[in-house]
Amino acid sequence: MVKGRLEAFSDGVLAIIITIMVLELKVPHGANWAALRPLISVFFSYVLSFTFIGLYWNNHHHLLQAVRHVNGRILWANMHLLFWLSLIPFVTGWMGENHFAALPVALYGTVLLFAAFAYFILTRTLISHHGKDSAIAIALGKDFKGKVSVVLYAIAIPLAFVNSWFACALYVLIAIVWLIPDRRIEKTLTQ
Repeated sequence: MVKGRLEAFSDGVLAIIITIMVLELKVPHGANWAALRPLISVFFSYVLSFTFIGLYWNNHHHLLQAVRHVNGRILWANMHLLFWLSLIPFVTGWMGENHFAALPVALYGTVLLFAAFAYFILTRTLISHHGKDSAIAIALGKDFKGKVSVVLYAIAIPLAFVNSWFACALYVLIAIVWLIPDRRIEKTLTQ
């Protein structure tokens, strides 16, 4: 199967996820700076989640540039990833509306953890389909960032019940780690 439909469908789902999140930003009833104060936590959770969705979109795009074709297992692995990403608007809204209370912050991390697992499953399914010597296998290598992210999510989730701001700091750290460009796939494809 060609990969075009998978890419187009995934792009559409991610665009809808971002649209749902931005629609949760309610317009304040006042026309001064004080009217924006109650929205600070909602806006911060939106920015964090927008960043994560953007990171997944960017990495998904690069991932699929390194593959030639897909099969049914890859389609289902991709759907698994999209399922977890589709929950991000819910946990984003809950976390922001409750000013980063422990349970919403922990659930936010849980959704991100399962999305990271789903992305890992997708990468392994792609490698399995294309072979251990394929461009995708060489480009991904040992996937240090992916493994570190899972460990940090696993730390942040219980940490949310001790100090939710420290857990959020770990989520921000994970986003920063992924914001640093990873040129493995691009470098592998140009060689």
